Amino acid sequence: MQTLRLILTDKFIWLLSGAVLLATLLPVEGPAKTVAEILFNAGIFSVFLLHGIRLERHEVKAGLGNIRLQGTIFVWVFGVMLAIGLCLSLVLGEVLPADVALGFLFLGVLPSTVQSATSYCAIAQGNVAASVVASALINIVGVFLSPLLFALLAQAAGVEITSDTIIKLAAILVLPFVLGQVFQTWLRPWVMRYKDLAGWIDRGAIALAVYVSFSAAIIAGMWSRVSGAEFGWLVAALLLWLGLAFGGTWLLGGWLGFDQRDRKTLLFSGAQKSVAIGAPLAAIIFAPERAGLVILPLIFYHLSQLFLSAPVAVRLARMEQPN
Repeated sequence: MQTLRLILTDKFIWLLSGAVLLATLLPVEGPAKTVAEILFNAGIFSVFLLHGIRLERHEVKAGLGNIRLQGTIFVWVFGVMLAIGLCLSLVLGEVLPADVALGFLFLGVLPSTVQSATSYCAIAQGNVAASVVASALINIVGVFLSPLLFALLAQAAGVEITSDTIIKLAAILVLPFVLGQVFQTWLRPWVMRYKDLAGWIDRGAIALAVYVSFSAAIIAGMWSRVSGAEFGWLVAALLLWLGLAFGGTWLLGGWLGFDQRDRKTLLFSGAQKSVAIGAPLAAIIFAPERAGLVILPLIFYHLSQLFLSAPVAVRLARMEQPN
């Protein structure tokens, strides 16, 4: 019952699902598309501004003290998960549309989530402070590292990170985060006072990015380009990846001798992937009609990880309770 309640009350699950459904039934086009893209850019700027405001500098310094845990999470996210994504992308290139297969590599280079990783770590009674810092630092690094890794590995697919792309990435993702850190002292009290509003700005901007990208792909005939059999391959590959990600992080934490709280942090910070970075990044790198196909694996992985994290977190929390 607690697991079902967690899933049903997760507003982000409903928001992302609604964005995909709305794009399928009512894709944005014409003059409305221009307005939506302006709102999207403004929204993503706001998201990263809020990230910069909320992440306190002393939290970064404190979290860096646990170098072994933080280093393991970093290597898993940008090493092991990247290798899984690259392998699946190459294998699935024979059975999936090229951009959907490329989406597995794109998913592999992305950082982990911040909010959901921390939330489920708290439910599981893990090391929440370490989870906050790990997720935040990986996202900061991911803004720079993810497009670089993707450009290096996706050249064969015709993906090129131009100087214009780099400037746009810096203007929409990096600049607002830096501004948030600079003006944190003055703005953070207001943001924390209205944290529910800030949370909705976060979620709304990401949902809008998904809606705009999916709309362009729908108009370009996305569902006619992905057959039922291909969709089956997509689902099977994502289930395999989820098993490797969640099972692998838990086993690795035990093998390295982490205590239970740090193993839970490694699990949720290492196995999840961030649509908050992925959706805007895809919208900047790709033409809209390609972006929707590329983020297809990301959307389904993100929703699946939320559904899976709820029962896992509840079960891990019960393990800590005395009989």
